[in-house]
Amino acid sequence: MTAIHPVILCGGSGTRLWPLSRKALPKPFLPLVSDETLFEQAVRRVAGDDRFAPPMVVAGAAHGDLIMAQLGDASGARLVVEPSARNTAPAIALASALLPEDAVMLVCPSDHHIADSAAFRAAALAAAELARQDYLVSFGIAPDRPETGYGYLERGEPLPGGNAIARFVEKPDLAHAQEYLASGRFSWNGGIFAFRAGHLLDELGAYRPDMARLVKQAVAEGREDGARFHPAPAAFNAIEGDSIDYAVMENTARAAMVPASMGWSDIGNWAALADALADTADAQGNVARGGPVDLDQCRGVFALTDGPRISAVGLEDLCIIVSGDEVLVTTRDGAQRVGKLPGAVNQ
Repeated sequence: MTAIHPVILCGGSGTRLWPLSRKALPKPFLPLVSDETLFEQAVRRVAGDDRFAPPMVVAGAAHGDLIMAQLGDASGARLVVEPSARNTAPAIALASALLPEDAVMLVCPSDHHIADSAAFRAAALAAAELARQDYLVSFGIAPDRPETGYGYLERGEPLPGGNAIARFVEKPDLAHAQEYLASGRFSWNGGIFAFRAGHLLDELGAYRPDMARLVKQAVAEGREDGARFHPAPAAFNAIEGDSIDYAVMENTARAAMVPASMGWSDIGNWAALADALADTADAQGNVARGGPVDLDQCRGVFALTDGPRISAVGLEDLCIIVSGDEVLVTTRDGAQRVGKLPGAVNQ
């Protein structure tokens, strides 16, 4: 069986985890859940297993040296340096154009947490089998709450190891999210995919022909620089960016999903990080990280500091973050809005 090619996307700015996540050192390169960074975890998840080829990383130039350092001894890894940010469809298409047509690619964000690596690899192998049959495969994350911050996938007809996708649903309101959870027919769209490289480019050509043409041109006119590949800037910068969901997945007749129950979190905001660290909480549900934190009569408080003491009395369901010269205080419900604050936007 030919090896699966991991493609790790390092694109997002992680502004909802400001002030810890900043432009110079964004979310994927921070040790948020363990001593390893989220990017290092993503690489290690498929390392040391001959069913997986060395990873290909797609990222902007600003973090190239950081990525090469955190790749460590991942021999054979390649870095594709995007000249500009154009969302996930062009990033994935770049990788597919650099792989053999029959290569099965496993597309993974660099900034997600997955507690159960064995379950992840099992889902990846099932997804790869469907991808070899020219399905475009999403990981359907088993939902455990009525989450309004994620898109949903509705399961359709059974397939070997998975299901066809009956429909894609954008982020719902709470009533619809509760309905989806109760029905048992829906999974979260986790943003993890498996494709056959040539088939992905064919489908992109059908639905976004200009994007497909410009990606192929950017690769044909690009240049190698050791382990780094630089697509031609003129062609790539001319692309109108789009997500892989909008550009391909919601248009194709070959969309499929595999179920994945693997302790997944996108660590999308401070409340999500608190949830991912719930096993470290005290009896009142408080989670403290970093240097001195004193919580008195508090419940459900997440406190993180890189030095200055945090002291809080009588608070509930708040996140308190101290990083460098910035302080953030938000309710758990407000955590989704952190990326819109002036400090996060105007770095």
